[in-house]
Amino acid sequence: MTQRFLAILTVRNESAFLLEWLAHHRACGFTDFLVFANDCQDGTDAMLARLQDMGWLTYLPNNAQDAGALAAKGAQWSALVRAQAHPLMAAADWAMTLDVDEFVNIHAGHHQLSCLLKALPHATALPMTWRFFGNAGVQHFTHSPITQTFRQAAPRVLHWPWRAAMFKTLFRNDGRYRKLGVHRPRARDQSAPPPVWVDGAGREMAPRFHDAGLISPFGRDNYTLFQLNHYALGAMESYVLKADRGRANRSGAPFDMSYWIERNFNQEADHSIDALAPARAQLLADLISDPVLADLHAHGLAWRHARFETLMLQEPFRDLYGRLLMTEPTRALPLAQAQLLVQYAQKAAAQSNE
Repeated sequence: MTQRFLAILTVRNESAFLLEWLAHHRACGFTDFLVFANDCQDGTDAMLARLQDMGWLTYLPNNAQDAGALAAKGAQWSALVRAQAHPLMAAADWAMTLDVDEFVNIHAGHHQLSCLLKALPHATALPMTWRFFGNAGVQHFTHSPITQTFRQAAPRVLHWPWRAAMFKTLFRNDGRYRKLGVHRPRARDQSAPPPVWVDGAGREMAPRFHDAGLISPFGRDNYTLFQLNHYALGAMESYVLKADRGRANRSGAPFDMSYWIERNFNQEADHSIDALAPARAQLLADLISDPVLADLHAHGLAWRHARFETLMLQEPFRDLYGRLLMTEPTRALPLAQAQLLVQYAQKAAAQSNE
């Protein structure tokens, strides 16, 4: 029996990147896409409507008037509440929430989701640890695919920052969890059999992850069977637009230099996502062959260039761009320095629990 894999996505002003993301995730085995968009200025909403007409995905507007009272918590959270109640969620065997700068990268078998089920038949939750892909000195936004432009990544074993070990979770939608979360399913049914969480190296994770936890144990390689390529920065010009857009979950933390420095690792080349390049390229070509989508995509590209020009006339964004140009790639901390920070973090956590 064919398994149904559902990807849930929330976007704003991402028409330049959406088609590559969809092509890649269809190639790796996602069968259904539930996509929410809010407050778009670049035609992303029109692109999603066209993709829905073509049978590629299900699109729900998620502006404040569409989300109702849920909008107060943030666009992403309102989308997740609405997704939980959607028929596609009820029909899914597996589900995962993703962002448009996150690409599932499977190393098992022929690099598809079905290969993970074969390799790990006992697993009910697969937390995919981020692997940060740095900016690599790319200044200008171009039309080249993200997966082919940014090839330098954080070391396979990284001891700091802790955010580099965060994950997004592909989980079996069998009723053990009643709510979607940004990084993991929530509200476990305590009367159901306990879940089985298995990490990217095939190791069963501790029971504490059954109910909480967003961070893989760091200081070890979590990428043997699967990983989540996180292209959080992109070109410097794109990062300025990201800062302008802001966050979807109302966390209050801006896209500033601290966000950039924590993610701009370029120590190791990682081309493993190329395993799906032929299939991804064919699907992307099929999408672009639609004249309506091609026009919408071209409009989105032009909008990004024009928006950057507008932002550069404002001092805060011009200052940010200047700092990006001046800042060297992030240095991976030696183990001793990282351990010192971890010790202080653990001490602070212990004091807060007293």
